[in-house]
Amino acid sequence: MTQTSRRGFLIGAVALVTVPWEAIASDDAVVAAVREQIGAAEIIDGGIALRVPTVAENGGQVPVSILVDTPQNDESHAIAIHVFATRNPTPGVTSFRLSPKLARAEVQTRIRLAQDQQIIVLAQMNDGRVHRVVADIRVTTGGCLS
Repeated sequence: MTQTSRRGFLIGAVALVTVPWEAIASDDAVVAAVREQIGAAEIIDGGIALRVPTVAENGGQVPVSILVDTPQNDESHAIAIHVFATRNPTPGVTSFRLSPKLARAEVQTRIRLAQDQQIIVLAQMNDGRVHRVVADIRVTTGGCLS
């Protein structure tokens, strides 16, 4: 296996790191962005599979894959997925609105990250619950302008 192949393999590793909400709640901009999307809803850890690289060599194109662990039917379904980056100039990265008619609550995208930071993903459910997962990502070359 060449050095480049090994690096690509390591970059594809999955990071599933959870941290207490209090560890990131000190950043007022992140908290404000989260509350703008979900209001005062209580946040529950888990229920989301998040695939991101542990090291992003190019912060301008960081692949993110999100799967909410729920059936998508009229009784129980995800209505939205929100992605936040704790150290980007603007913490609210993207939001996806979902329908119960989808086969599953899954999205894939690429995001820009300015520097090493945490990615927070929230999934809003039709019954008012909000699930969360957090991942740490190391960025070698930033993809945002200040």
